[in-house]
Amino acid sequence: MATQSSSPLPAFSVKDYASFAAAGAVGCGVTHGAMTPIDVVKTRIQLEPTVYNKGMLGSFRQVVSTEGAGALLTGLGPTILGYSMQGAFKFGGYELFKKQFIEFLGYEKAKNYKNSIYIGSAALAEFFADIALCPLEATRIRLVSQPTFANGLVSGFSRILKEEGAGSFYNGFTPILFKQIPYNIAKFLVFERAAEAIFGFVKTPKSELSQSTLTTINLGAGVIAGCAAAIVSQPADTLLSKVNKTKKAPGQSTVGLLVQLAKQLGFTGSFAGLPTRLVMVGTLTSLQFTIYGSLKQALGCPKAIEL
Repeated sequence: MATQSSSPLPAFSVKDYASFAAAGAVGCGVTHGAMTPIDVVKTRIQLEPTVYNKGMLGSFRQVVSTEGAGALLTGLGPTILGYSMQGAFKFGGYELFKKQFIEFLGYEKAKNYKNSIYIGSAALAEFFADIALCPLEATRIRLVSQPTFANGLVSGFSRILKEEGAGSFYNGFTPILFKQIPYNIAKFLVFERAAEAIFGFVKTPKSELSQSTLTTINLGAGVIAGCAAAIVSQPADTLLSKVNKTKKAPGQSTVGLLVQLAKQLGFTGSFAGLPTRLVMVGTLTSLQFTIYGSLKQALGCPKAIEL
């Protein structure tokens, strides 16, 4: 039986959760869409490290010189749609699960288990977010790795569905979980604790800080969270890029293919493209939290529960 809370908790309505989801969708969709050129280069480095071996800037020039500047926007459609859906589940789900955990434990007891609550909420939210993301991420990777495969989201998605079946969209579900769940745990846990540390250093009560100061703190905590998230999820991100390009051998299971690819990559290969991804993830994570906070305020959302 849940312990009664000694601190009043906001009574979030369905509309509030819909607003959280909408703010998360815009934050993730816009930022991931804007990072598409960097993501294209990062994916190319992961898939063909011997071809794209001149670092981030050199690989940018290589893609543009051989395929044209338009190639840097390959996969833009599935990126925006997929990460908008993921952002809705990620941020909306995080707020939902965090509140449920706090209500179950009671506010005072929950303060003693804040890290566990952040971790559990982030992991559960990301699991459902990945179910929505996986088919579109598979389509994005196919478009980036095989530029002649299709002309865009609809034709790429349709071709995979027709030629390989609906199940092929989830060939990368296991690595996407291994990538995104640690990523999301690090993202929310580190952001919450980094923001808490920065607010503690500032000393001025949060309620008295200007909006510009709050935005700066969100950006700073977001950069720290993004870099931590990028590092812990990098091996699975590389594996995800590989598994969505590689067809299974007859009778081979998805787990068997993952083991095969992991052995081929090795430790060093698993971290191919990390500098590029640090730039991308650090930037988009800081912007996501900033956009999310601003949109929540614009939509009239109640303040998130703080422990």
